[in-house]
Amino acid sequence: MTSIPLGPVRLTADLDVPADATGVVVFAHGSGSSRLSPRNRFVAGRLRGSGLGTLLFDLLTDAEAADRANVFDIPLLAGRLAGAIGWLRERDEAAGLPIGCFGASTGAGAALWAAAEPDSGIAAVVSRGGRPDLARERLPEVTAPTLFVVGGADMVVLDLNREAQALLGGPNRLAVVPGASHLFEEPGTLEAAADLAADWFSEHLR
Repeated sequence: MTSIPLGPVRLTADLDVPADATGVVVFAHGSGSSRLSPRNRFVAGRLRGSGLGTLLFDLLTDAEAADRANVFDIPLLAGRLAGAIGWLRERDEAAGLPIGCFGASTGAGAALWAAAEPDSGIAAVVSRGGRPDLARERLPEVTAPTLFVVGGADMVVLDLNREAQALLGGPNRLAVVPGASHLFEEPGTLEAAADLAADWFSEHLR
């Protein structure tokens, strides 16, 4: 465990970069969650098994997270994500490695917002059950290859992701996991999402 200093706050983080890593994936958790999200940590484990480093961190301090407005402040969250990526680039273990972002729910909106910045350096994005509509005005500027992973039973979010596909400025793909609900709680569905993410990052973080 470490901490990321960003202006007046320090955000708790867990960084794990294998010695032979081909890239590092920064996680942006969803609303009401944290770096301890069991689903994100499961995916992170799969990514490390594929030779990728991972950075899981709290987008907000405990005090900030108590204010629900902050949880849905996508520009704020995207700024925190960009700051964490800047911090990561200065770490010896991540030097020179391509960086991707994995966003869940509202975190996906923050990841796409951050990726829209021309100097973001984000090489690939994966959105799991994401809310890309929260970054709608920035989607045409996203050129990083983006994978949308959505549960087949998550119909509202599935429609939102299809709409986002049409707006995105770069290459993208929509992968639907049959039978999965928004939280991918059904047997085998989170494993399927994690494998899709691992394949996407392995292809695009080179």
